[in-house]
Amino acid sequence: MPGLSAKWSAVIFVVWSVSCVFIFCEYVIYYPTIIQCSWPEMDQAPRRDNGNAEHVPILRALFLSDTHLLGAIRGHWFDKLRREWQMERAFQTALWVLQPEVVFILGDVFDEGKWSSAKDWEDDVRRFRKMFRHPRDTELIVLVGNHDVGFHYEMNWFKLQRFERVFNVTSATMFTRKGVNFLLVNSVAMHGDGCPICQAVESELLRLSQDLNCSMQSSAIGPLREHCHQTQTFPSSLPIILQHYPLYRVSDASCTGQDAASPEERHLLFKEQYDVLSQEASQKLLWWFQPRLILSGHTHSACEVLHGNKHPEISVPSFSWRNRNNPSFILGSFSSADFVLSKCFLPEESTVIAIYCSAGAVLLLLLLLHLHMLRGALQCACCLLGKHKTV
Repeated sequence: MPGLSAKWSAVIFVVWSVSCVFIFCEYVIYYPTIIQCSWPEMDQAPRRDNGNAEHVPILRALFLSDTHLLGAIRGHWFDKLRREWQMERAFQTALWVLQPEVVFILGDVFDEGKWSSAKDWEDDVRRFRKMFRHPRDTELIVLVGNHDVGFHYEMNWFKLQRFERVFNVTSATMFTRKGVNFLLVNSVAMHGDGCPICQAVESELLRLSQDLNCSMQSSAIGPLREHCHQTQTFPSSLPIILQHYPLYRVSDASCTGQDAASPEERHLLFKEQYDVLSQEASQKLLWWFQPRLILSGHTHSACEVLHGNKHPEISVPSFSWRNRNNPSFILGSFSSADFVLSKCFLPEESTVIAIYCSAGAVLLLLLLLHLHMLRGALQCACCLLGKHKTV
């Protein structure tokens, strides 16, 4: 009976230990990591020309990119289960801890959207909605990426409209909250070859540029005022461009930081219209909108670039542990005239694996020690029993 009791105690200890480690690594670990993140502070009462302070509303926005939900063709069931659970827990924890007003996902939501059947597409959308569920007071805005509708030569109206219907977004639109203008761009359509989708997107962008310019010159008189008579009105604030492809840059050679591309990848030259937008398309966007900030994804790594010495661009790393050991997201505080950004890192995959391995090694040593002590106790009991029989 004592031996049987000791065995059950060992079994209970093992089950309890494994459960604790599993719950910590798969659920609890996200809280102490994300709770260290905070919204960047911004002066809410800047001085006006007359010297008086005026309260300015601040918009808190969270940016992530390249979730790449695995599909039915290339996605192994365990890989899919593991990565989607990680992203779901990270996102839900971030919502609970940080409570953003709006969340932007900068494209490549799906990995196989470019060739998904109707059935597979519905399944991918269902899983996405479960993972990225959010309260009503938080808006979720999803941009299109090349894996969602295909590269330029794969994209067609059917795939694009399928995506736009699900996420209630168009290929070129201005999203405005609290006086802050966000320009949402389908960068896959910025190919410049005159294809029907490209023409439609560029025409809409040009119209938005004219409307924004008129809004910025709302006090204009004469011919300009007459030209702006029937334009759409936006807050008089330079926009923030959000898109999947980065603007043109030669490579990631100048990118630094722990989530930048690896040293062997940084000097690889980018291919225009594949890795980054073409120089022509990039110049069009900069000239038409004069953005105060550009946020993009696609490369899966972080980078900060200054275009023309006045247009900063931030490349947001992938949110999926399948693409990075250290995923992250961006937190931004925005007013109509200013912005401040900070980065929030998620638990590293290598750390989680190290915890599992360390816990397994400690548990194995404890079990071996327990068995050794149990064997010793049994041997002592046998010796005492033998001596009792001899007497």
